[in-house]
Formats: sequence, structure tokens, C-alpha cells
Amino acid sequence: MDKDFRAVNEPIIDFEPGSNHRKLLLKEIERQSSRIKEIPIIINGKEIKTGNLQVCSKPHDHQHILGHYHEAGEKEIQMAIDSSLEAWKYWSNTSLEYRSKIFKKVADLIAGPYRYKINAAAMLDIGKSVFQAEVDASCELIDFLNFNIEFAHKMQTSFTPISPEGMSNELEFRPLEGFVFAIAPFNFFSIGGNLAISPAIMGNTVLWKPAPSAVYSSYCIMELYKEAGLPDGVINFIPGDGPKIGNQVLKHPELAGIHFTGSTKTFKYLWKKVSDNLDTYRNYPKIVGETGGKDFCIAHNSANIQGLVTAMIRGAFEYQGQKCSAMSRAYLPSSKWSIIKEKLISQAQTIDIGPPEDFKNFVNAVIDEPAFDRIATYLDYAKSSDDCEILLGGNCDKSKGFFVDPTIILTKNPHFKTLEEEIFGPVLTIYVYDDKNWDETLRLIDTTSPYALTGCVFSEDRDIVDEVRSKLRFSAGNFYINDKPTGAVVGQQPFGGSRASGTNDKGGSMLNLLRWTSPRTIKETFEPPQDYRYPFMDNE
Repeated sequence: MDKDFRAVNEPIIDFEPGSNHRKLLLKEIERQSSRIKEIPIIINGKEIKTGNLQVCSKPHDHQHILGHYHEAGEKEIQMAIDSSLEAWKYWSNTSLEYRSKIFKKVADLIAGPYRYKINAAAMLDIGKSVFQAEVDASCELIDFLNFNIEFAHKMQTSFTPISPEGMSNELEFRPLEGFVFAIAPFNFFSIGGNLAISPAIMGNTVLWKPAPSAVYSSYCIMELYKEAGLPDGVINFIPGDGPKIGNQVLKHPELAGIHFTGSTKTFKYLWKKVSDNLDTYRNYPKIVGETGGKDFCIAHNSANIQGLVTAMIRGAFEYQGQKCSAMSRAYLPSSKWSIIKEKLISQAQTIDIGPPEDFKNFVNAVIDEPAFDRIATYLDYAKSSDDCEILLGGNCDKSKGFFVDPTIILTKNPHFKTLEEEIFGPVLTIYVYDDKNWDETLRLIDTTSPYALTGCVFSEDRDIVDEVRSKLRFSAGNFYINDKPTGAVVGQQPFGGSRASGTNDKGGSMLNLLRWTSPRTIKETFEPPQDYRYPFMDNE
């Protein structure tokens, strides 16, 4: 593959009424909805069926079964580890050009014949709207593939050691020794794919555990690998119980790394288990994680009000707030609160809620019953509290699908529960501050949450923007000016946060790829010294 390959962001298809794209997608949605698919474990390229079946169903119609998947047990997990280690012997010695050709073909398949299949799967399985499916499952995954290829090649030339006269110095980016354990979330199809793809592009082999609520859609990626010619065993697909799989995998001496996106609680557990097993490992495992967020918006009285309101609705309620970057707390100036409130409630009341198959719906169902129940506890808490007022929503219904109304909570308590804890649902909490308490409000934002993932400022005053950018420098790994705090684009805004939000290794960038390498320095001397004595040893 051309080493000078330059990636460009995949154009977004609008699926406007009457378009052929829309007709083909609707046809694919109908096809997938009319069948029940059996999903195997994939180890060394072979389908394995344990008979221990779990259900894949639509979040918006939980009685509608999309398929069943086979869970991996102790035997299959060991088989997957053995397969990864065997495949590593070959894959770790392949050229970057060879690996790039395979993953470029994966990107081309998504952009072509697989696009409707993948978008439909994301809509039906994980509750994405047509737009969210297109930008995530298709465009972002294509971007991850193409930009990772470009970044991997750039690494070869960006870190060139100095070679003085008489010698040659090289820096070789070897893969890690062992296998990488990739643990995927339900909420982003593209991230789930990239967790395995980025280590594999660098020559690593991967055990990929998809989220239980996203196995159906994740399996589409495995089908892509097969068609693109990825060698057997490079990425093994092991759906199943997280703790059971994790405990077995984390004990293995050849564990080389963990690539994780999910909850902060789970990531801390994984880190502790790795620490407990340090004496077992051949190498120190690389641990890369992107976890939770309690993402903020701070609006100054100079803010563009209409832009702010649009950002609040999109940032808080797109994909039902099930983004680690979703806006979940907003700090608004009292001098502009009345006009913001009027516009915000007026626009939010127009939101349509329902199944993603109906393209007019802006909000769909949350992922599953545990998520629904967790969000409901926060709504119940708000309803019973004297410290807040529910301005919009607050209701939920799981009789057919796991639907939660977009909810806006107003509180006068800067430490109210829904201002501090991650909810992961369509719930936005607003705190109205006195304009004269600007500095105090900035300190409040920085100290209220343990997370530091995303945040945004709305102001038309450049000095204010610069002040917020400086004072909240460590409050967000991705910071947005006059925009919502969601929607990072590969190649434009590398994504990740610090504090309790993860290791900030910026997926979709060279920074992330570096973590899946073990560099080797190679020095060649053209004329070796012929005498051990140095000039300073001469006494004459």
C-alpha cells in the first residue's frame, strides 16, 4: 500500500426522503427485522457454538428477538488465547504495508456493500437513530481504519533518530509480546471496532469481547474481517460474561495489554486485577482505558443563546444521552436564564420519541432494562427531592421498549446528586449561577466531578473564552468552544479524558497507536573500534 496514503473523513449520507440510500436502508432494516440470526463465537476463523445461548433484542421493542449468541466458557476462552498466541508468531512479523491493505479493504467494504447492513444493525441492536448510525457505525469506523493506517505509516518517519557519521541508528516499532484484550462498550459501534483494530494494525493479536447488549451488531465487523482476508486468529471474537472472561484472561502470563472503553468502576477493577497478577506476567501489560464522564457546559452572559440551546438539546439528548461525552450538567447565567429557559423548553417539547425505524424520532430507547432501571432511580430521586424542579420530562416506560423521556432538571443546590453522578441517560441538570459569581462557578465546575472527559463554553467574548480555556484546562480532555461537547471526529479531535475518565490515550490518533508498540533501537557501527583504550588514557 502507498506509504504516502492520506486519509480523509468519510462523507455523511443524509438518507433524505425519496433518496435511493433511504430506500435501500429501509429494505435492509426490514430484512434484518424479519429473521432470527444465530451468532457463534469466532476462534481461529472457525465458528464455535456452545449451546449456551443469550438473546439479542431490540431496545425499543424488547419482545422482538434479532438473534441469539453463543457464550464463551472457560474452554473457549483458553482456545482463543492459544489461537491469538499462535497467530502472533506470523502476524507480528508481517509488514505494515500488508496489514494496511487488509484494513483498508475493511474500510472500503463498509463504505460500499456493507454500509446499509451495518447501519441497520446499529439501529436495531443498539438503538441508534439513522443519523447516529451513519456517523458512528459507518463514517467513524471507516475513519478509524483509514486514519490509523496513515498514522501508523507516519510513525515510521516521525521518530527518526540522529545518525552521526560512522553509524546508523533506527527505531523499530515492534508489536507487544503476547496478546491484547479488547473490551468493548455497547454505545459506539466504531469504538468497539477500533479497540481491536488499532492494536492489530500495529501487529498485535487481539481477544475481542463485545458488550453483551451489542453482540448482534459487533458480529457484523467479524464478517467484514473474514471477507477482507484478515488471517485467522488475529482477532478472536469471544462474547460472554464479562467477569468470567476477564478473570481468566487477566491471569494469563502472555497478557500484553488491555484496550478498554466502559465504566470507571470496571476499569478500576481491571487495573487492580492486573496489579494483583504482576508477578505472573512476562511483560508489564499496557493498560489503555476511556471511561465515564460528567460533561459540562458553562455559558457566559455573552453567549449566542440559540446556539447554546441547540447544543444543549443535541449534546444532552442525542442517542438518549448514552455517550460518555454527553452534556449532563449546564451552568447558566441568571441574567439570561429566562430567555434560555423559554427557548430550551419550547424546542425540547418538539422532540419526537420512538423507534429508530421511524426516521422522524430524535430520541429512541435506552439500551436495556438495567440501564432503564438505573436512570429511573435518578428520575424518582428528583421527583421526591425538594432541591430541584423538573422542567421537562421525568417519565419513563418499559412496557414495550426502554423509553425514557428527555428530562431537564433545575436545581439550586450546586452539589445536587444529578449534577455530580454519571447517569448515562437523557437527563440534563441545570444550575443557574449569579453573574457576579463567575469565578466561583468555574471553580465549582472543576471540583464537582471526579471526571475530566468533555466540556464546552459558550461566549462571544474572546477574553472569557480564553479565561475558561485556561482555568478549566484539566477539567476536560476534549474541550469545545461554542459547540456541544459531543461528536469528536477522527483526524480532527482525538478523543479521551483524564482523572476518572481514563488514561487519555486519544483513540483515533498516533498517540493511541504508540501504546500498542514496544520500540526497539538498533545501532549499526560501520567501523568498530580496534582498541579498548580511550584518548584520555594516554599519559604522554
